Amino acid sequence: MPTYEYTARTVSGDETTGTVDLPSMDAVREHLRKNRLMVVRVRERQKKRRAVRVPTRDIVVFTRQFATMINAGLPLVQSLDILAQQTENKALASTTKQVLYDVESGQTLADALDKHRNAFTALYVNMVAAGEAGGILDTILLRLATFLEKNDAIVRKVKGAAIYPAVIFSVAGMAVIVLLLFVIPTFEQMFREANVPLPAPTRLVIWLSGMLTQYWWAMILGGIALAWGTRQYYQTDGGKLNIDRLLLSMPVIGDLLRKSAVSRFTRTLGTLLSSGVSILDGLEITARTAGNRVIHDAVMESRGSIAGGETVAGPLEKSKVFPPMVTSMIAVGEATGGLDEMLTKIADFYDDEVDAAVSALLSLMEPIMIVVLGVVVGGMIVSMYLPIFDMVNVIG
Repeated sequence: MPTYEYTARTVSGDETTGTVDLPSMDAVREHLRKNRLMVVRVRERQKKRRAVRVPTRDIVVFTRQFATMINAGLPLVQSLDILAQQTENKALASTTKQVLYDVESGQTLADALDKHRNAFTALYVNMVAAGEAGGILDTILLRLATFLEKNDAIVRKVKGAAIYPAVIFSVAGMAVIVLLLFVIPTFEQMFREANVPLPAPTRLVIWLSGMLTQYWWAMILGGIALAWGTRQYYQTDGGKLNIDRLLLSMPVIGDLLRKSAVSRFTRTLGTLLSSGVSILDGLEITARTAGNRVIHDAVMESRGSIAGGETVAGPLEKSKVFPPMVTSMIAVGEATGGLDEMLTKIADFYDDEVDAAVSALLSLMEPIMIVVLGVVVGGMIVSMYLPIFDMVNVIG
C-alpha cells in the first residue's frame, strides 16, 4: 500500500503535516475530511532510489531558464512548476518536483536544493542562499550558469586530452594480445619442429605468449585486484594525498592538472565572493570542489590562517602549490579590495593556459605513441623473424 504525505489545516486554521498509508489519493482526502482537516496538498511519497547524477549541461540550461523566469517577475513556485514540466532530463524533473513541494511547504529554495546533492552542489546551494538573502536571485542564477559553463568546459578539455591516447593505447594493447595469443604460438610450433636455437628476444616473446595463454585468468584477477586496491587506497586520506601529489609532480600532465585546478579554484572563489558569500565559507566550499587533495589541504590551511587574522595570499604562497603569479595577484586583489575581480581575471588567464597545455600534451603524445607502438609491436615482429633469418642462412 502506498504512503502519502499531506499538508492540511485544522478547524482553528493551524497547518499540520503527516503521512498515511491508504490505497489512493481520494481515500487520503476522505480520511482527512473525516478527521475535520482541510486538505492543502497531498502527494505520494517517492520510494528511495539511488540518486542519479544530473549532467552539468542540464543544470546549466535549468539555471538559465530559472533566472529568466525570475527576472521576468514569475513567482518562485510557478517557475519551479514550469521547469519541472519542461525539463527533458527525468532525474532533474523529479528533483525539481521535490524542490517545488518543499518550497510550497515553507522551506527556502536553498534548503530545498540542499537535499539533492546529485544535482546541486554545495557551491550552488550557498550562492542561491546568498541570492535569496540579498534579493538578487536572478542575478545569482545567471552567474551560476556562466560559472558552470566555464567550469564544465575546463573539465571537458582535460578529459578530452586523455581520450585520444587512451584509445590508441587500448587498440595497441588489443593488437599485442592478439599477437601473443594467436600468432606467436604458430611461430613457436614452427621453431620447435625446425629445432633451431632461439635468440633471447624470441625466447622472451614466446615466454610472454605462454604466460598469457596459460594464466590469462590470473592476469585478469590480478588487474581487478590492483584496480580495487588502488581505489581503496585512494579513498583513504593518506592515499588520496599521495596519489594527487604524484599526479601533480608528473611532467606535462602535472602541469595541465595544476593549471586546471588553479582555474577552477580562482573562478569558484571569485564567483562566491562576488555573490556575497563570506571569505571563510567561500574557501571551505572551494576546497571541497577542488578535485585534488593537495589543493584542498592548501586552501583549508589558508582558511585557518584567515580565521586567525592573516591574508589569503600568504598561506597559499607557503604551500608551494600555486604559481607565484597567482599568489601575487591575489595579494594585490586583497590590498585593493577587489579580490573577486582579480580572481576572475586569474581564472580567465588560466583557461587559456589550459588550452595551451592541452595542445602541448596532444602534440607531445603523438610522437611518444609512435615510438612506443613501434618498439612494442615492431620488436615482437622482429624477434619472431630472427630465427627465420638464421634458418635461411643455414639452408643457404
